[in-house]
Amino acid sequence: MELAYYSDYAVRLVNSEEPARGKDDLTSVDAIRDLFGGNASAARRATDADVTRFRSVRGRLRSVFEAADEGDETLAVDLLNSLLLEFPVSPQISGHDHRDEDDRPLWHMHLADHPSNATAGYAAIAAMGLAFHLTEYGVDRLGMCQAAPCRNAYLDTSTNRSRRYCSDRCATRANVAAYRARKRLEADRSASTGLAAESAQRTSASGER
Repeated sequence: MELAYYSDYAVRLVNSEEPARGKDDLTSVDAIRDLFGGNASAARRATDADVTRFRSVRGRLRSVFEAADEGDETLAVDLLNSLLLEFPVSPQISGHDHRDEDDRPLWHMHLADHPSNATAGYAAIAAMGLAFHLTEYGVDRLGMCQAAPCRNAYLDTSTNRSRRYCSDRCATRANVAAYRARKRLEADRSASTGLAAESAQRTSASGER
């Protein structure tokens, strides 16, 4: 498993809330366990007390994405460093997968957390994954969706650093809105031009009399 994979933990947690829509999916232990994905052993540690703790970490991770989106690299790094200090992990070599031909372990790096609770474990993995992504690809690869009112977080993995939306759905919605806005502007300009021409004709006709 590549260490950059863990950055998805941060995205999943941040996007469990949509403040502009007043939507929050993080309301139960089951919702927390869903965030862990296939990491069932870590998910089983979640309790009711983790709901509030997860929301706190979520707000801090969102602040990292927002700072990066606004171009404040230093603030984004400082915020992420504070999470790394509070929720440390230990890199370990893991070999739970095997090669087909000789059944030897397929060695890879793995992040081992030492949590006192489910929140600490999740936060450690999310922060470290985001740190790997940031240092590998750049702070500008962390963004917030530009399709209002959506402000979901995303990781830009495009070759030309062109991503601006969290999903194809938001990209389509934004493009449609931009197209309609252009059409309205063109219609307004056309109507304004028509009125100006009509006024000029009336003025000319009045002068001829």
